[in-house]
Amino acid sequence: MPELPEVETIARDLNKVLVGKIIKKIEAKGEKYVSGLGGLKLASQNKKIIAVRRRAKMLIIDLGKSFLVVHLKMTGQLIFRANKKIVAGGHPIVSTGVEVPNKFTRFIFTLNNGGKLYFNDIRKFGFVKAMTPQEFLAIDQAYGHEPFSKALNFEKFLSLIKRRLRTSIKAALLDQKLVVGLGNIYVDEVLFKAGVRPNRLVKTLTKLELKKIYLAIPVILKKAILKRGTTFSNFRDGAGSKGGFVAYLKVYGRAGKNCKNCGELITKLRLAGRGTHWCKNCQK
Repeated sequence: MPELPEVETIARDLNKVLVGKIIKKIEAKGEKYVSGLGGLKLASQNKKIIAVRRRAKMLIIDLGKSFLVVHLKMTGQLIFRANKKIVAGGHPIVSTGVEVPNKFTRFIFTLNNGGKLYFNDIRKFGFVKAMTPQEFLAIDQAYGHEPFSKALNFEKFLSLIKRRLRTSIKAALLDQKLVVGLGNIYVDEVLFKAGVRPNRLVKTLTKLELKKIYLAIPVILKKAILKRGTTFSNFRDGAGSKGGFVAYLKVYGRAGKNCKNCGELITKLRLAGRGTHWCKNCQK
């Protein structure tokens, strides 16, 4: 599933090409999607796109008095096409590339310039939902703090993380009700940078160790955004390209390989339901 850097990359790319466009027509394919088409049309047809941004791991298309909320989940993909210009991001559909519509196309949004935005999803876990400001506020408030928010100072981070004293620090950082956007890849990388073992219980961590984790979060995420995310098998950025952060990973996906810092073999264990990578020498 795309994490914060991947979704942020797609949001920025789509924002450049969609702002100012008007949604003129919406088509849905498949029973699951057609059932909600009426509400989607009512909320978004003939509405101008004000902005495309990210909240947690969701894409938000701001229509002023309503919102389209898109979650790519495991296999979602968005493709914008206008003449020869293509912006594609999300799960790569290898058999079709960026040929649209295709058998995985679930929604088609036709814009006033003739361009079209396609939402594709192989496994049908993703969604596009229309929301009023009140509905969106309820969703927004259910999520935790954004990692780049000025409101998330160190004292606030401490108060949030201490809600999970009896869990591992990895599980705590994955909790989207505390801090949003961190998934398996970036939690492993944050904890490596902070020098903390992922299976340490939160209650065993010193204030200094928690400060190192707090400071590592924006550093890792900003670098990942700069490199347009991380790619293994299930992500392409808004240009349809692989994310470049994979070359900078220190532990994630490197089980059995030598640590880039000390040469010790990277260990992998199952933690918080996820494959977890760490260096037993660099992380204590």
